[in-house]
Amino acid sequence: MPLYHKLGQIPPKRHTQFEKPDGGLYYEQLFGTIGFDGMSSLLYHVHRPTMVREILGVKDMTPKIAVAKNMKSRMLHGFKVQPKDDFLESRETLLVNKDIHIGVAAPRRSLSDYFYKNADADELLFIHEGSGTLRTLLGNIDFEYGDYLVIPRGMIYQIEFSSEQNRILYAESFHPIYTPKRYRNWFGQLLEHSPFCERDYKLPQTLETFDERGDFLIKIKKEGQLHEMVYASHPFDVIGWDGYNFPYGFSIHNFEPITGRVHQPPPVHQTFETSAFVVCSFCPRLYDYHPKAIPAPYNHSNIDSDEMLYYVDGDFMSRNNVEKGYISLHPGGIPHGPHPGAYERSIGKKETIELAVMIDTFKPLQVTENALRIDDGVYYQSWIE
Repeated sequence: MPLYHKLGQIPPKRHTQFEKPDGGLYYEQLFGTIGFDGMSSLLYHVHRPTMVREILGVKDMTPKIAVAKNMKSRMLHGFKVQPKDDFLESRETLLVNKDIHIGVAAPRRSLSDYFYKNADADELLFIHEGSGTLRTLLGNIDFEYGDYLVIPRGMIYQIEFSSEQNRILYAESFHPIYTPKRYRNWFGQLLEHSPFCERDYKLPQTLETFDERGDFLIKIKKEGQLHEMVYASHPFDVIGWDGYNFPYGFSIHNFEPITGRVHQPPPVHQTFETSAFVVCSFCPRLYDYHPKAIPAPYNHSNIDSDEMLYYVDGDFMSRNNVEKGYISLHPGGIPHGPHPGAYERSIGKKETIELAVMIDTFKPLQVTENALRIDDGVYYQSWIE
């Protein structure tokens, strides 16, 4: 996150004594990435953040692979995933490789009776339905329909929902998630031609500081295993912090599409990047304005990447018979493009109101058993005239 932010109380100089009003010291913690070379924040705790009272059970969270080497275009019906009460249990991992796990979730209840930390991966949550508050040890972020929530690995959090009807697309990234480099200058500031700017981010605002001792259950995901531990003090005991490594939100509705006289390629929709995949946002926009333009995308070869597209809302102009919550998978090695009729149907149209999230991975995606249960089985034949 190339943006400095701070909340709460911090001392004037790092790595120096920060005294409590009633005596004693606050405990400093470096919350960093890539050793000491990546983005980091400095946190100041009321209690030592290292007090593990007890280690409980371990649960295997490894996705069950059904198709290890997929060469079939698929359409998954995401809304067929049934709601569950627990936030973690509601997650259905669908597509995976060594760089990313992609899935959907429909949690009915807030995550409030325990705390969660993903020690393996940055998490990207896209809120398709529902609203609420992401609560973290670095502050809270209110979210709503269309928000991306970026949660750095190692971040302890809870999540509160305002209703029981919630739908989330999530990605667990084993590489840090960044804003695209080409949108930033050499200082890290977003450039004028970027489709969004710093003021569009939803930053942590309300810092909750709990000075409590007791038994606090935290579930930590590490190497595909979910470990349960009991902490001796409240995980949200940070009195203040500053730095660059923290959770943030961004609304897909604040993405400003880049258009042209002829059809623009998918990279103009890019919203996030890693070294292993990119995330793009397809948003309502004006169509191409060349007098002979064909607004629908041209057929293109997937040679170096698998493409997953999550349909959020609106009428997706290049596809037939697509509803919200559908997930298409176009594997590398075979070309794909508009459905029959869509190419011609787009001519003369002035705008699109489509809303979708695309994840292109540079390594093939494996298909899980969860995915096969919601696969329509015939999508690969849908281009036959």
